[in-house]
Amino acid sequence: MSTFIMFLLPLAAVALLMAPVIPVYTGATTGKKARHAVVFNLCAFFGICLIAVILPLSGFVSAADEVSAASTASGLGYIAAALVTGMSAIGAGIAVAAAAPAAIGAFSEDAKNFGKALIFVALGEGVALYGLLISILILNKI
Repeated sequence: MSTFIMFLLPLAAVALLMAPVIPVYTGATTGKKARHAVVFNLCAFFGICLIAVILPLSGFVSAADEVSAASTASGLGYIAAALVTGMSAIGAGIAVAAAAPAAIGAFSEDAKNFGKALIFVALGEGVALYGLLISILILNKI
């Protein structure tokens, strides 16, 4: 039974890593199909996270017998830097997705609105730069 699980978990990890490609080939772009594709991708991501926790606990994948506090702290630092960068990029994408069409619409009606519209788009992109700066500061402390 143990060898079956040791074979099945890495296989499941590879399958979950390849799972986000499926909605691309099925043509999920809008509507209900796209919503299902996003849920499918999130489930695949959290499945990978779960397998990444289960594999070391089962003893199948182990870097060392004892994990020191310094390596745990540096690992959490890398996770924090990745989360900061990823979340700020998602926030910036949402902000630019809302501001850019409005800026184009305002610019198409009156050319004098270009400077004002550009400022709002740049403010949204600034969020990603702030997240990148914070992740660089975190990585310098590790």
